[in-house]
Amino acid sequence: MRGHRAAVPRLPRVRVRTAAIGAFVVLAAMVPAAVSASGTQEADATLPYVCRLPSGERPATVRVTADFPTAARADKAFTPTDVTTTVELPAEAVADLARGRASGVRAVTRLAVGIAQGESAAEATWRGTARPASLPASGPLTLTATGEVPSVTARVDGTLAFSAGALDLDLALDTPDGTAADPAALTIGCSLAEDAPKRGLLATVLIEPDPTAPPATPASPTPSAPAPGTGTPDAPSSPGDQEGRDGQEGRKEQEGRAPTVTERVPRGAATRRPDAPPCRYDERHPSTSASLNAYVTGYTNVRKLAGASLIPLSCALIEQGPTDIELFPDYSGGYLTQHSKGTLWYRDKPQTPPFQATFLTFGFVPTKATMVLEQTGPMTMDGKGETSFVTLFTKMETRVRVPLVLRVTALEVNGTPLDVGSGCRTRGPLRSAEPEPAKFPGDHLVLTGRSSHQPPALPVGYLLSSGGPLTGEVTIPAFTHCGGNGENLDRLLTASVSGPGNYVKQMQGQTCAVQVFNPDQCTKDLQPLVIPVPER
Repeated sequence: MRGHRAAVPRLPRVRVRTAAIGAFVVLAAMVPAAVSASGTQEADATLPYVCRLPSGERPATVRVTADFPTAARADKAFTPTDVTTTVELPAEAVADLARGRASGVRAVTRLAVGIAQGESAAEATWRGTARPASLPASGPLTLTATGEVPSVTARVDGTLAFSAGALDLDLALDTPDGTAADPAALTIGCSLAEDAPKRGLLATVLIEPDPTAPPATPASPTPSAPAPGTGTPDAPSSPGDQEGRDGQEGRKEQEGRAPTVTERVPRGAATRRPDAPPCRYDERHPSTSASLNAYVTGYTNVRKLAGASLIPLSCALIEQGPTDIELFPDYSGGYLTQHSKGTLWYRDKPQTPPFQATFLTFGFVPTKATMVLEQTGPMTMDGKGETSFVTLFTKMETRVRVPLVLRVTALEVNGTPLDVGSGCRTRGPLRSAEPEPAKFPGDHLVLTGRSSHQPPALPVGYLLSSGGPLTGEVTIPAFTHCGGNGENLDRLLTASVSGPGNYVKQMQGQTCAVQVFNPDQCTKDLQPLVIPVPER
């Protein structure tokens, strides 16, 4: 039996339409803070935690390092830097993950950080992304995550204290053959242990008064009579009324003195960046009721050069196919499938904007290349999964396939420009290992995103319409037709760049359904509102 959407449980932020966006790419207690001469202090805290694993609660160790200023001005924002969260999960956690045939894990951390100043307090979320890790054959699993964190503004002078709190680990699981583990994703919640030293204190920052701020006005005494029009002078307030007013005023004063946190949203900004390339349908490329658009960006490792290249923010236009359901024999749930197509789009061409990468070729020669990724065939996005009508648990796996040729438009070696000509490119498309070669022949890039959802918890991993990480590995072919004025640069580029084993991580932003306007997802001129942030 096949149907459309109606029987699928609604996921938060997932519209009736779902789409995978095309992806592409080339290429032991608290340690006191140490004060440096530059006015910064290095916080390094090793803390005990208790994590809730499928097999039960287990102890874990979390180390948090970060650089803080030794002092800051009131009403002036500052941001902790070089933040790293290292989590050591016990062997029992590894055994839990391995039961679902998982051999590797990709992790995102979410650490709650309390920010207190006297009786005033706020909370920030420090998010980090860890490099993919293999599950060890024995012993603990260590995951090290890094990322940008929110800025903080203290309102008054005094001491501002930062303390570690609850920690959530979002884990995406991989298997040796590339199929989904069971479950494909998992969230592990961890709490600070009761015996944590100094209750998880990370650092304190001295907040100095702002010398440009006007002096505070002394509080006026409580009037003995109400202001005109507010009551009768002969009817004084009762003690209870006065206490209520004092309590309200005290809460308002405390709220006004509390530090403020400015979050940095990892999946994108609340407003469009001015440097975002156009991403819209037009008369030459008209939209349909199934049209979606989104931005994509990311990083790729270039294994030969022991470095990484940033893939530019690019536009993807999608024609989404229907989501079909094949019911289980007992009608307790069903298998989900969806097939969509798309194209990269930049200045009326199926390609990315030009981007630059700089590396040390052969370990010592600075080389800067300007490149473009050109789409040479259909981009397909195929999602497969299953849902239970009994437990409401849903898991999905999406594979994005796209043939991309890498074109080099400019090259500079050790500061000297080299003429690469107009036809310098890879001999064929970038290629990944294809799990279904008979069904999807030819060379192309393959990126995979996975998600799971067990209400009432939030979904974990990559969702087809709201975006997230897509990962894979790519081989860069040899180069051809590179060189001008009689020079042949094919061997130089091939020896420097070409080869297998280049890890890719791409972030997709929230899609915009152009014929179903949503101000949280689309600009007024129907471009994607959310700008994804690349993550390593």
